[in-house]
Amino acid sequence: MICIEQLSKRFAGYCAVDQLSFQVSPGEVLGFLGPNGAGKSTTMKMITGYLTPSAGRVTVMGIDVAKDPAAAQRLIGYLPEGAPLYGDMSVVAFLNFIADARGLKGELRKERMATVCAQVEITGVLDKRINTLSKGFARRVGLAQALLHDPKILILDEPTDGLDPNQKHQVRELIRHIAHDKIVIISTHILEEVSAVCSRAIIINQGRLLIDDKPQALEASSRFHNAVQIQLSEPVAGIARKLLELDYICEVEEQEDGLTLMAFAQDGQMILPALAQYLEQQGWPLENLHVEKGRLDDVFRELTRSEEVA
Repeated sequence: MICIEQLSKRFAGYCAVDQLSFQVSPGEVLGFLGPNGAGKSTTMKMITGYLTPSAGRVTVMGIDVAKDPAAAQRLIGYLPEGAPLYGDMSVVAFLNFIADARGLKGELRKERMATVCAQVEITGVLDKRINTLSKGFARRVGLAQALLHDPKILILDEPTDGLDPNQKHQVRELIRHIAHDKIVIISTHILEEVSAVCSRAIIINQGRLLIDDKPQALEASSRFHNAVQIQLSEPVAGIARKLLELDYICEVEEQEDGLTLMAFAQDGQMILPALAQYLEQQGWPLENLHVEKGRLDDVFRELTRSEEVA
């Protein structure tokens, strides 16, 4: 596993990471979240051995990264933020360079090159220079180099940055497919990505751990958990006030057009059956009802805002 113990990093008096501790086991896909400047990329660089901690310890599969970074790095595939690549090289030349650096030879090298290029769909651009690629293709080349040696650990900083919706879906499916026997850490600002692929989520701010839980549990802690969105075909006068008279509704948000409302449940209880029955009894022009499972972005904002206020 990856074991991070009381990890800290200071730069000229600024503490980027502050006594951070957590563990990640094989088979887990960890979403590593936080606002800009929270310390995510700095933490990833310390895990991969590219930065030396000011204090604390990182072990990767039992290897102390500070004492033997090369041994740890052999187990890690790393996609840094921005996917820095050698722009003057063709894609195939770059991947061959990475294969050389990783010590891949013979049939294994050919097999891994073919497999990874197919997985990230870059076979059609292998002869193109990297600096002529779109941002999305360059990101996929960066992902290919991280996967090339079939690492036990994948550390991905914004892996779907610059990709279109279809490409994002494909990368998420790829991560799900390969994660069963690997450790995967994903830093992302796309919170839907966490719900889609992560089995666990950590939120940090100002270098400190705020919360560590499953995405579903975080969503359930949102005020939107079991809230019901009501869509009408035409406005109903005074509907928000009437809904607030129901003892299982604590808050109602109404959009300006009067056609969409959000009814928030008391204590996050399931209110859909009772609310649906009530709306039918009223005879209002109902078009649709939708139950919210909770919103990770709402939890993220509340946690990081509370931390900043404190």
